[in-house]
Amino acid sequence: LPPGCFAIVSKIHHAAVDGVSGTELTAAIHDTTPARGLPAARLDEAEQWRPEPEPTPWTLLGRAWINNATRPAHFVRVLGRTVPAVGRVLRRTSQQENGRSTGRVPRTRFNGSVSAHRVVDGCLFDLDAIKRIRRAVPGSTVNDVVLTIVGGAMREYLQSKGELPPESVVAMAPISVRSKDQSGTAGNRVSGMMAPLATDVADPLARLESVYKGTQASKQLTDAIGAELMTDYSQFIPSSLAGLAARLSSRMGLANRTNPAFNCVVTNVPGPQEPLYMDGARLVNMWGLGPISDGMGLIHAVFSYCGRLTVNFTSCREMLPDPAFYAACIERSFEQLHAATSVDSTSHIGPIAATTGA
Repeated sequence: LPPGCFAIVSKIHHAAVDGVSGTELTAAIHDTTPARGLPAARLDEAEQWRPEPEPTPWTLLGRAWINNATRPAHFVRVLGRTVPAVGRVLRRTSQQENGRSTGRVPRTRFNGSVSAHRVVDGCLFDLDAIKRIRRAVPGSTVNDVVLTIVGGAMREYLQSKGELPPESVVAMAPISVRSKDQSGTAGNRVSGMMAPLATDVADPLARLESVYKGTQASKQLTDAIGAELMTDYSQFIPSSLAGLAARLSSRMGLANRTNPAFNCVVTNVPGPQEPLYMDGARLVNMWGLGPISDGMGLIHAVFSYCGRLTVNFTSCREMLPDPAFYAACIERSFEQLHAATSVDSTSHIGPIAATTGA
């Protein structure tokens, strides 16, 4: 990056923001023009804004009482939506013919207990090139191409360690369930779908076709269940009980004994396609770091901004001791898919190793 650049690192608990609201927060602290200082209209707005008063203990107690009083009725409504959802799932499952099922999720090096040490790296790609690649498989999306690139990278990495499973590695892909009226309200409103990464397929183009079929089948299943249903159920789990269960699972090392629900996470968040500025300084790139936990030691945070797409990953140093090699696997996976779809070869921008470290 040019001399004189600076970076802002934001660390916010996932309970407070999801990918969409995190991107909204980034846009909120930037301007859309390089003009220095706040415009007069925004200065007037800032002067007129007044925060809500800090709630008193009695106010908090009253809110808690109302919430607890209405919770049983809300649970009954959620339960009422569950019965028809189960019926839809059974019908969709019996009607599915060409969709690729996740099947048994294999165990990999990324599905044990994580240490306290992290590694981070990633690559930059031209967004238009990703969009051109997806045209090779009609109906596929940018997210399908990203999943295919990650699948190729995981195939090469695990193969180099002699650990490539015969079954496909499965990623959990978060899905935003935020409605239009919830835009700008922060919080965490995500569900998820399971997406086979076709690591058992050697040919890049065939892998993209397989990933596309898998995501279509998973989307149909998610639509049948209702993306908001599992999110609604999570509201009824006491936070103290969930925290106690997580600590107990970590102490007992259950992640090393139980079958994983998925092998990694690939979260794709569309960002603004126009340049953003902070006091005259242009935002050059956005990179993402994600939380990992026992049983899930590899997460890929994917952002698009101003015609570029970043594929970043966070992992445990014990699970992934060579992040630069895995970043190179991501690059090669893109290049192989790029060549297989006959796309112009000027679309790869390169790794971001200069800005990251172990």
